[in-house]
Amino acid sequence: MAVGFRILSRKRVVAGEWVERARALPVANISDVMSRMAAGGATLRPMHAAGGMAGPALTVKTRPGDNLMVHKALDIAVAGDVIVVDAGGDLSNAIFGEMMLAQAARRGVAGIVIHGAIRDAAAIRANPLPVFAAGVTHRGPYKDGPGEINGPIAIGGMAIQSGDLVLGDDDGVLAVAIDDCRAVIEAAEAKQAAETKQMAAIEAGTLDRSWVDASLRRLGCEMPEV
Repeated sequence: MAVGFRILSRKRVVAGEWVERARALPVANISDVMSRMAAGGATLRPMHAAGGMAGPALTVKTRPGDNLMVHKALDIAVAGDVIVVDAGGDLSNAIFGEMMLAQAARRGVAGIVIHGAIRDAAAIRANPLPVFAAGVTHRGPYKDGPGEINGPIAIGGMAIQSGDLVLGDDDGVLAVAIDDCRAVIEAAEAKQAAETKQMAAIEAGTLDRSWVDASLRRLGCEMPEV
């Protein structure tokens, strides 16, 4: 067994229903109903033209600065996959660029997450295929390995198993474990519905803001009586 340099089989994949329902929700609302305890880190920023991302994770763990296993992931990805690469967050060498973007688009990949750097930033910025990364550098990658595909990875403390639901929008990247998807998505939909009513109340000038003063009094804040 070549631990650290192997391609594993993906045993489970999040159901398409949860992918589609999650796609209609803000990542922030999904994060909120997960107790705000999961995040891919503030450094993962959208590098593409615009638009959100949702799909099952195809995980890659690679040595910083090397993208051999990322190329292999592009070859085995199926339509709708989100390729999620843990490259250690290193920004010395780009892990992904324009040529790989074209290959990803041809495979029907739903998105790319690079915990590391990209290059060809202008081409990626002009393209609608979602790409999230931690930075940009012109220095290219090596292609020597090692690495793993479809193994567990962690980005910014957020654990991701291959097949988990991975989401992204302007606020960042989030993963939801397969077994948590129903509870999380249903709770996020309820939160979104509540926020829609709240926005209507704000626009109508009828929103109850008494909770602010109530919280301040509960926490012992000294303030004048109104």
